Amino acid sequence: MARRYWALALLGFLLGALPTGSVLAKDIGPANPACDSFAKASPEWRACVARIAATDGELFYAGYWLARNGRYEEALTYLNEAEPRTTRVLTYIGFATRKLGNVDKALGYYAEALAMNPDNTVARAYLGEAHLQRGELLKAETELKEIAVRCGTSCVEYGELATHIADFKKGSHLPG
Repeated sequence: MARRYWALALLGFLLGALPTGSVLAKDIGPANPACDSFAKASPEWRACVARIAATDGELFYAGYWLARNGRYEEALTYLNEAEPRTTRVLTYIGFATRKLGNVDKALGYYAEALAMNPDNTVARAYLGEAHLQRGELLKAETELKEIAVRCGTSCVEYGELATHIADFKKGSHLPG
């Protein structure tokens, strides 16, 4: 397991895929050689993305990184253009929508992503966070159990959702 962790961390570092301040993210983001030399969401990066965002993969790339860097409305403009709406695209539409405060609408995107791929543990983790935002601890714990079945208790998705649940129980943190 430690070897897998270090291999993923190294891959993320080499691709420039890990968000600032993260050791290992729930989801290693897509790479784009043309734009990865710029800081994600910087003016230079956004100009690069605007030049290349012609294919669905590039639209997802732009939307993913904008969402991961807190530029949710901008992310949605790219993510909503990507076709087909894969489980990963739907997960990040849900993520950005939830971060903009529309938790109920985000639930629908997560449900759609999970209907396509019930093993999408990233969508399950974000769904669990959404349930916590709504004060639905038991539903969040159900997603945590589903994640454990699919990737164990040592995967990043499990650890992050477990931490959010523990914080929620202490009353000290609501993901959002």
